[in-house]
Amino acid sequence: MCAHRMAPALRSFPPLFFAVTGSMPELPEVETIRRGLAPALEAASFTKVELRRRDLRFPFPRGFAKRLEGAKVTSLSRRAKYLVAELDSGEALIMHLGMTGRFAIEDGREGRSEGRFEPGRFYDDSERLAAHDHVIFHLSTGKRLVYNDARRFGFMILAKIKGMEDHPLFKGLGVEPIGNEFGAEALARLFAGKGRPLKAALLDQRLIAGLGNIYVSEALFRAGLSPRRAATTLAGKGALARERREALAEAICCVLAEAIDKGGSTLRDYAKADGERGAFQHEFRAYGREGKACLRPGCHGVVARLVQAGRSTFFCRVCQK
Repeated sequence: MCAHRMAPALRSFPPLFFAVTGSMPELPEVETIRRGLAPALEAASFTKVELRRRDLRFPFPRGFAKRLEGAKVTSLSRRAKYLVAELDSGEALIMHLGMTGRFAIEDGREGRSEGRFEPGRFYDDSERLAAHDHVIFHLSTGKRLVYNDARRFGFMILAKIKGMEDHPLFKGLGVEPIGNEFGAEALARLFAGKGRPLKAALLDQRLIAGLGNIYVSEALFRAGLSPRRAATTLAGKGALARERREALAEAICCVLAEAIDKGGSTLRDYAKADGERGAFQHEFRAYGREGKACLRPGCHGVVARLVQAGRSTFFCRVCQK
């Protein structure tokens, strides 16, 4: 298995499942945000929570600010594309960034810009406008966590930690692709009887949680598998099916781990917590390379683009079978 194999990002409970259309940060970018926010949030308490509007994608839960004020963050985790801040109050703050959600950690004094950083910016080359600062979390450390969301497709909810798996919004999401439960045999189980294309199966959040369009294209290229191949062909007991699912499981593991190591992929203006751009886009072997020569050694094919379920898939017709 891939040397980049990673530990689970969150203790096992079913994650929030909600589909938002359009370009969004994928798992590696959300993990980069989590790593940037964790040092500022973990062990800090919310001393004050300002809501500058009544809703984002959805209305805030009843008593949202009051339920957070005074609570301490015991851990900040990630499940699929969601951030989960567990609180000593027994509740968890669940956050989804939507398309344009971003966080900034600032010095607590109004107007100061020194030391401010944004742990992630995605697919949005506009400057951060204060008019879109919708939630301000004042922390016991004296810092402020500012949530900015121009399109307001993100959302925040509160849920009880105990019995969280029974929450209606937390049912149905699949295995974590960088967790210990994921691997070749998990793919065999998940793909059994699935006649739909492999690309569609990999993007199905009910099967595997957090995989997105970019990284699925990259993983399929590395595994040498066609996005049009029926997913069930990886589920058989034969040696060839086993070889295919082992190659795909390793490719998914390695692509995600390498992307996290490099801080994600900058398509427009994505920055890590230290202000540097995510760099994995420089490692793309298939995604966005339509019409260019295949990078697999010995292959003389050309990268093609295929639209599947409204999403662009990039692959080589010659070496991906």
